[in-house]
Amino acid sequence: MAQKVTGHTELLGLMAMPSRHSNSPLMHNTAFEKLGLDCVYVCFDVGLNEIEDAVKAIRTLNLKGCNVSMPNKSAVCRYLDRLSPACELIGACNTIVNKNGQLEGHNTDGIGYMAMLKDNGADIRGKKMVLAGAGGAGTAIAIQAALDGVGELSIFNIHDEFWENAHRTAKKINEKTGCKAYVHPLEDKALLKHEIESSYIFTNATGVGMKPLEGMTVVPSSDFFRKDLIVVDIIYSPPKTRLLELAEEAGCRIHINGTGMMLFQGAAAFKLWTGRDMPVDDIKEVLGL
Repeated sequence: MAQKVTGHTELLGLMAMPSRHSNSPLMHNTAFEKLGLDCVYVCFDVGLNEIEDAVKAIRTLNLKGCNVSMPNKSAVCRYLDRLSPACELIGACNTIVNKNGQLEGHNTDGIGYMAMLKDNGADIRGKKMVLAGAGGAGTAIAIQAALDGVGELSIFNIHDEFWENAHRTAKKINEKTGCKAYVHPLEDKALLKHEIESSYIFTNATGVGMKPLEGMTVVPSSDFFRKDLIVVDIIYSPPKTRLLELAEEAGCRIHINGTGMMLFQGAAAFKLWTGRDMPVDDIKEVLGL
């Protein structure tokens, strides 16, 4: 990192568990350097047991802001002073802005996801999407996709703590948007295959495929996919998950990981923190996009 830390350097970071795999420090620190901003972005390993104290530390140490990732996106909301409308609707936060000790929660995940699709030439308005995962990221994607015009949404989730959240999300979408949303058990692979067959895009928003579940996939074989299907795995470490290997084997026309989503959600967070536009083309270069 070329920029020097000074007595005026402002601190930002990522609160997640795990956090050390993240490309966010590379992305944000490169942007700070390009724009001549006296800021530094670092990673903090913070889990659910530590998130309340970590939020207190933002105020105590006067951090400029933070990103929040798994498993903290939903839990962190209760410790913030204000939530943006999108954050309230989604029920999860991925960006905290410190405004003179008042902590505002925002969610830029869905914005980042939709910007990534546009950047790859995909237009999902009026189309059907199949989405695996109803946690913080999955909910943000579902809500934003519905708001931006997806016609039909099939949400698949296992019967875990996010199962009821999947139903709440579908209810919000059906009541507040023109999209028709349905919830199905991810354990039912025959139904998953059936839904994907009539879908324009399949997105994995679960943690299956990243450590400690590296090498695993929510889709068991490449015959779930077809050549004209778009496949997105929001995981970006590893850069090619088993799911994306299956999409490649099936010859899917677009199969992408979550690096672009990470870039564009980060660009939205960067704007909230600094009031400046992230130099996206420069960041794409360092991220290999």
